[in-house]
Amino acid sequence: MSDLTINVEFSGGMELLFNNVRQHKITLPAKSPLDNSKPAQLRDLIFYIRDNMMTEKKDLFVEKDTVRPGILVLINNVDWELCDELDYELEDKDEIVFISTLHGG
Repeated sequence: MSDLTINVEFSGGMELLFNNVRQHKITLPAKSPLDNSKPAQLRDLIFYIRDNMMTEKKDLFVEKDTVRPGILVLINNVDWELCDELDYELEDKDEIVFISTLHGG
């Protein structure tokens, strides 16, 4: 398989960083662009989103090559902390959800 189709959703205010579009279908290479001998990982998806989908305020999504604190990440409805976080190996049709838990008051 040469490409993966990943379903990505942004909520909790995150969608504002993406033209108010909550759901996206992203096609990525099955191999990591960082190391072509490894399968694509969640970090590759995060870098793709940062580099290709965001035009401004990238620091509200990524900090030090990971999602910034206060963003909950779900991989197929499971907290990413239970799924190897950045090292999670993406699979075709995965559903990745980014939810901001930070709200102004």
